[in-house]
Amino acid sequence: MRFLYNIGIRTYWLLAMLGSLWNRKARLWARGRRQWYERMKGALERNERVIWFHCASLGEFEQGRPVMEAIKERFPDHKILLTFFSPSGYEKRKDYQGADHVMYLPLDTKQNAKKMLDQLSFEMVFFVKYEFWYHFLSQLNAAGVPVYLVSGNFRPGQLFFKWYGSWYRRFLKLFTHLFVQTKDSEHLLAEIHCHHVSVAGDTRFDRVEKLLQTPFDHPALEQFAKDSRIVVAGSTWEKDEQLLAHAFMELPGDLRWIIAPHELSPGHIRSLQERFPGSLLFTELGKEIPPGTRIILVDTIGKLSYIYRYGTLAYIGGGFGKGIHNILEAATYGMPVIIGPQHAKFAEAVELISLGGAFPVEDEGGLLSTIRQQLENPELLKTTSQIAASFVSARVGATSAILEKVCIKSAANLL
Repeated sequence: MRFLYNIGIRTYWLLAMLGSLWNRKARLWARGRRQWYERMKGALERNERVIWFHCASLGEFEQGRPVMEAIKERFPDHKILLTFFSPSGYEKRKDYQGADHVMYLPLDTKQNAKKMLDQLSFEMVFFVKYEFWYHFLSQLNAAGVPVYLVSGNFRPGQLFFKWYGSWYRRFLKLFTHLFVQTKDSEHLLAEIHCHHVSVAGDTRFDRVEKLLQTPFDHPALEQFAKDSRIVVAGSTWEKDEQLLAHAFMELPGDLRWIIAPHELSPGHIRSLQERFPGSLLFTELGKEIPPGTRIILVDTIGKLSYIYRYGTLAYIGGGFGKGIHNILEAATYGMPVIIGPQHAKFAEAVELISLGGAFPVEDEGGLLSTIRQQLENPELLKTTSQIAASFVSARVGATSAILEKVCIKSAANLL
């Protein structure tokens, strides 16, 4: 099985190389891994004590970030290495100031794993949510480096739980401890005799709670939101934008909109300006917004989590594709959340729907009726807003639970 795994890894690399000839994401993936070892050596010295965080992409980064920042605060003399698998994570967080070096995860080969461990002195390693790389895990385990999984989320359909998944179950044994989000994950792991597990919760709740205390001043948005009802649509894709454009045309003119698309290419932004007539770009806002403006298009990254605070109702994109984006950034401000149908894999969405703070829609009519139902019934909106805010505030604390166990296990080595 290891032989097949190695073949699969190299086949993936070959396909990425071929895809890089015409696909921008594949090109970034391939180019970003060139000379990774030389760049790493230039940033981190052999005798420095390093704590490594690995995230697949941007969503996993947001889950790992609270732990990373807490570890950095607890152990300020250690260096932080942050790696990403996907360009959508690396390209947006390559300048993250909380890490001493940010880079792409090298291809998971035995040779690459040994090179990393020969060069760097790892004290602890954190993989976030879904990341299971055999050679890195096995080499870290052999070297006696503690390795933790943060915000793990396991489902019955994963390879670990298949009758033919015995080799993949070895991956789990290579972790020092698995911090999972739910009791369901803990029970699944217990069924395959994996007991080095704790239910810590989802660290994203800790991250989004901090947004409430983070200052963000924007006079133009303050003016735009004053005495107005605003729908904030975050991380939208093409299908989401089709539904939103229909709602924009059908709903009253006094309803205002802020739309932050997932795709920020100039071509896509131009298409949105055509789809939403009279829209203003966020990067072009002055101190005042022209009277009659109904919609702002957010054409930059890093602002959406703060912009949600100006909204009345949120729409979170991705639910007509592979899956929804982060609903917690909106819910923490007490905003009811509307999402598409592809949300079953997201425990927080399923739970918030059951509580009455999130609402799935399947088409244009569903979106229209949901917005109208919320905005035309002030008492209902007040109730759903309270549900959303309470949902987040009641679930903070995962980072503290993880740090308590990690620091007890690692104090002797780190201090």
